[in-house]
Amino acid sequence: MAGKTILVIDADVASRNFVARTLQKQQHTVIQIGGGKEGLIAAWRDHPDLVIIEPNLPDLKGEELASKLRHDPRTAGTPLVALSSDRSAQRLTACREAGFNEFIAKSGEAIPTLLEVLDRLLGEVDPSKQQGGLLVAFLGAKGGTGTTSLCTNLAMNIALSQPELRVAVADFVLPIGSIAQIVGYDGGQNLATATDLDAGVAATAYFRDRLTLMTEWRFRLLAGSPDPETANHLQVERLRGIVHDLKRAYDFVLVDLGRSLARFSLGIIQSADLAALVIGTDVSAVALTKTVLEHLRSKGVKDDALFPILNRAIGLEGLSKLDVEKSLKIEIKSAFPYLGSHFAMANNQHVPFSVKFPNDTATVVFRECAQQMVASARHHRLG
Repeated sequence: MAGKTILVIDADVASRNFVARTLQKQQHTVIQIGGGKEGLIAAWRDHPDLVIIEPNLPDLKGEELASKLRHDPRTAGTPLVALSSDRSAQRLTACREAGFNEFIAKSGEAIPTLLEVLDRLLGEVDPSKQQGGLLVAFLGAKGGTGTTSLCTNLAMNIALSQPELRVAVADFVLPIGSIAQIVGYDGGQNLATATDLDAGVAATAYFRDRLTLMTEWRFRLLAGSPDPETANHLQVERLRGIVHDLKRAYDFVLVDLGRSLARFSLGIIQSADLAALVIGTDVSAVALTKTVLEHLRSKGVKDDALFPILNRAIGLEGLSKLDVEKSLKIEIKSAFPYLGSHFAMANNQHVPFSVKFPNDTATVVFRECAQQMVASARHHRLG
């Protein structure tokens, strides 16, 4: 998506400059205009690939500006994004009716949302999906389903079964990461420090050479945010770039998103070779998973890019694999038995389950699931 020309029309100089700097970091050419009438001329003269408009303009309402752009053959097909300080439902409706493709309210989530929207509207496949290592995003619809534990243990089994692969795990769970506690990492390097890297740093080389190797786990780790205060200052807009750099540095990258479906998470899921969806067996977990599936499908994530995993984390009770498949109308790719206290014991001792309990039935399931995930990710990349 880099290298596009984007016109930003906003009377607020500070807001306009902030958006422009963000887009320039993404290697875009940015044209800044402070008024609607001047912006209309610039759009017709400079032929931008996309226009971002603050609808609350002093000289020409954003809706009128959008309508004029839509009715002129020079800009009729140009994507238009409303980045509005007015969050009212009336403004949203007016912008949609005027011809805006997207409406984004100015907030703390506005920039990650904007970057995701640009990826989609500019109509290009995320280059991080087409180059570098395979990417698997782990997510669950409900807490307590074992998403993080499965992510770490499957990463270990991938590295164990294919020692020629360089494997990395990144903890993107906010506000507090949890992989460090499972694998026994207590270093100072984490997601927040990674987003603070100077733009001039050769990030791919940094991640390749500086991430800590968790020896017993056989992968290198980018730990999550250590506390909520650190997470509050984390530069969320850099997270997708970090994923891209990790993919260039490693053969296989697993990103734990937990149960977050924040807008930055959606972009990562959309660009992943595989999305491992961890499902609990209780009724509420299945109901929430159905909602998540509908959302992902509405955002263009195909079922063949999903890898549903049923994890009987709460005990022997709960829905069967067949019940879950009927409810969700999707095939469960792998099902883990109830592991009882064994899983907690292995996690508390910072040891992979397959090392702690090599003869347990679940160890075989981990191995087979890991192999299937690698094959599915490769198949999806090629297909």
